[in-house]
Amino acid sequence: MKDKRILYVSSEVVPYLAENEVSLMSYDVPKMINDQGGQIRIFMPRYGNINERRHQLHEVIRLSGMNLVVNDLDMPLIIKVASIPKERIQVYFIDNDEYFKRKATFTDEEGALYPDNDERAIFFAKGVVETVKKLNWVPDIIHVHGWLAAMLPIYMKHYYKHEALFSETKIITSVYGQSFDENLDLEMINKVKFDGVPHESVSDLEVPNYENVLKASILHSDGVIIASENVSPSLTKFIESSGKPFLPFATKDAFADAYTNFYRTFGL
Repeated sequence: MKDKRILYVSSEVVPYLAENEVSLMSYDVPKMINDQGGQIRIFMPRYGNINERRHQLHEVIRLSGMNLVVNDLDMPLIIKVASIPKERIQVYFIDNDEYFKRKATFTDEEGALYPDNDERAIFFAKGVVETVKKLNWVPDIIHVHGWLAAMLPIYMKHYYKHEALFSETKIITSVYGQSFDENLDLEMINKVKFDGVPHESVSDLEVPNYENVLKASILHSDGVIIASENVSPSLTKFIESSGKPFLPFATKDAFADAYTNFYRTFGL
């Protein structure tokens, strides 16, 4: 993996958020590639429950200041950066006061999903791509983790399809066990279509539950990794019948070789 460029886009990463399957793999996989001499970047949202002082986040003025349009509204993009201690790994944080200031990740105090989670996902996807464009850093692979990052493959294949910077970039989506049972906003599909994405490409979003959001992401990816033992049988069957190259679940002690070999199938 020496000198290969891999961009990790995740909804959760340790040590900035609590440990779970997504946050741990979003740290372990980039660290593995970094240790192999690969060039990596990690992007995640800057939720309000991330302690900026403890983790030494600071705003990158030259990358901030852009407005992103979400459902016909201009939303300011703020970019912050930090380094994971001892690992020399930079993490970029996508921030916006309207979407990410609240002191939690996906749900309110009652455990209900935030009603604008769909817009947060759209903003996050656009924010990542626009920032990578400003960095002029061309990834060989973009590896997506977590449902809040699931809009990125869709936007890469439609909204940003004419960006020459990403003409050779491959997208891999890791699929984890179900993390919410409700629907996102039922207007989600119209907000995505507002950005020129054809209805038939995202028809799964007519009912934006966890599984359908992941299906839409899978359909726009070049490869899929089953990253959890707890992926539902129906979603597993969808992955297996999608025609996409996919990697079955690999245990903690076996994932390094499995992931590295899977990356290599995409020409790395």
